[in-house]
Amino acid sequence: MSDNAASRPFSPAADGVDPAQVPTRTLHTGARIPAVGLGTFGSDRFSGEDIAQAVLGAIEVGYRHIDCASVYGNEHLIGHSLHAAMAGGVKREDLWVTSKVWNDMHDDVLRSCEKSLKDLQLDYLDLYLVHWPFPNFHAVGVDVSSRDPNAKPYIHENYMKTWRQMEDLVKRGLVRHIGTSNMTVPKLKLVLRDAEIKPACNEMELHPHFQQPELFQFAVDNGIVPIGFSPIGSPTRPDRDRTSDDTVDIEDPVIVKIAQDHGVHPAVICIKWAVQRGQVPIPFSVRRNEYLSNLRCAVEDPLSDAEMQAVAGIDRDCRLIKGQVFLWKENQPWEDLWDPTGEITPA
Repeated sequence: MSDNAASRPFSPAADGVDPAQVPTRTLHTGARIPAVGLGTFGSDRFSGEDIAQAVLGAIEVGYRHIDCASVYGNEHLIGHSLHAAMAGGVKREDLWVTSKVWNDMHDDVLRSCEKSLKDLQLDYLDLYLVHWPFPNFHAVGVDVSSRDPNAKPYIHENYMKTWRQMEDLVKRGLVRHIGTSNMTVPKLKLVLRDAEIKPACNEMELHPHFQQPELFQFAVDNGIVPIGFSPIGSPTRPDRDRTSDDTVDIEDPVIVKIAQDHGVHPAVICIKWAVQRGQVPIPFSVRRNEYLSNLRCAVEDPLSDAEMQAVAGIDRDCRLIKGQVFLWKENQPWEDLWDPTGEITPA
């Protein structure tokens, strides 16, 4: 994408959704986050230019929530799209932009945040997340067998050193809210115990086949808004994140039947369920018809209570983004990353 293409004039879409009609969730600060966002992780399958064009197109059809991360490698392109939208009349305060500090920058959060701000052409972020609770690094595009020779388990004292830097960003006015991502209940309990500024949100994998009821409820009970990635089961996720045991949400008979009853694609049912359940889905697509329908479904033709209950009944506990590349021991099961015993897995 050339700079000219990246900064094409912003033009609100006639067939778009009125952003004022999109549901919101209220954070513990009183701020309101749009209940549907656009994810920007291209899963190594889409170019940064394609994603940046989708961001501009999504804002044109009514999106006001864009979920970014430094490791996605496309913030410098998305910045052109945000700039074009604001130059075209979208107010900065009406946008919600999230970014995340990557694992290799846990010791220099300020520098990471400042680079994201520069790349995104913003003065502040609405939400900044610790992308993973481990400082374990992996390069872009590695396969599932890759391991950081210096990998470590979750060490709470180290995480809190990172969190103090996150809190400092709020005090500096560089970010409005801070949050966690890819966490577990025992890890979040420790953060809540020790944080001066508590997490506003926790970003987590959430879809009908992986509903995480315990973590979801823990977040809600503690005033933390759950943001759900892979809300339709991440059909375009990287090959390294695929295993033979994975299930496919949009092929589930319950989802397919409800979709037929509503005359929509099964993916739309996954998004409707997520919004009505109370989480904030951040579906990814570069295709206009898809990202428009993902937003439109939040404002029309809701699922009935019976349909919501039917979807609640198809949880398979099927985690798709298992995180194998962050493991710290030889021949270690990926489940150790997620504290399966309810206690933090030690070294």
